[in-house]
Amino acid sequence: MGQHLNYKKTLFACSLVLVAQAGMAADPAALAAPKPRGNPEVSCLIQPSLEINVGTPVDGVIETVSVDRGDIVAPGQLLAKLNSGVEAAAVETQSAKADFGARKRQRNEELQRKQLISTQELDELSTDMQMAELELRERRERLKLRAIHSPIRGVIVDVYRQRGDLVKQEKIFRIAQLDPLYVETILPSRMFGKIRAGQVFDVTPELGSTSQKAKVGQVDRVIDAASGTFRVRLLLPNSRYELPSGQRCAINFQL
Repeated sequence: MGQHLNYKKTLFACSLVLVAQAGMAADPAALAAPKPRGNPEVSCLIQPSLEINVGTPVDGVIETVSVDRGDIVAPGQLLAKLNSGVEAAAVETQSAKADFGARKRQRNEELQRKQLISTQELDELSTDMQMAELELRERRERLKLRAIHSPIRGVIVDVYRQRGDLVKQEKIFRIAQLDPLYVETILPSRMFGKIRAGQVFDVTPELGSTSQKAKVGQVDRVIDAASGTFRVRLLLPNSRYELPSGQRCAINFQL
């Protein structure tokens, strides 16, 4: 009798479990409930898109330095000048010689038309004039080397030499291009093929709570076998130079 009663209790409990499971399966809300997903954010680093060392290919003493660390410079802007008194004087001397050669040739053209000098003599005068002009151009190019200009738009990161320093074909400035910025990150190999150039994602800098839009500019085509990862570079506009480089960030790779 006791065994029969225990059997009935077990059967009743199983029936309740089956009814509860059937009720859950019939509930559309339970079926439509989203599964928990992992965090799509990955860490990244914001870096300058270009860093260059600017110097001089000639030896000399720095006469003036026109910029300081932190200054924003434009392409072609004068950064510094070396003493150029000798080179400037050489340009003036050669310019006078070239002008004299041109006047001399002009006078002898008239004499040649009157057949007072030979064609060969006029040709020699023309050659002398051309040589003087070529030498003038060379000396002007040497004078240009005494002035140091910025080749890019960027920010002066370091100034290695100051006025009065003797320099010998060495770097004087380091310039960083901060527009656009590079956002560098490393992704696991399972995401390879899902991230493509041209896609836009949200980047949140460490020093700011506002996310910024960045476009994928480069995706490595080779996966590192040791770590099972590949690198991705995004381009982050920074025309106002409000975002400093060197800070960490997070990228939302929600696809």
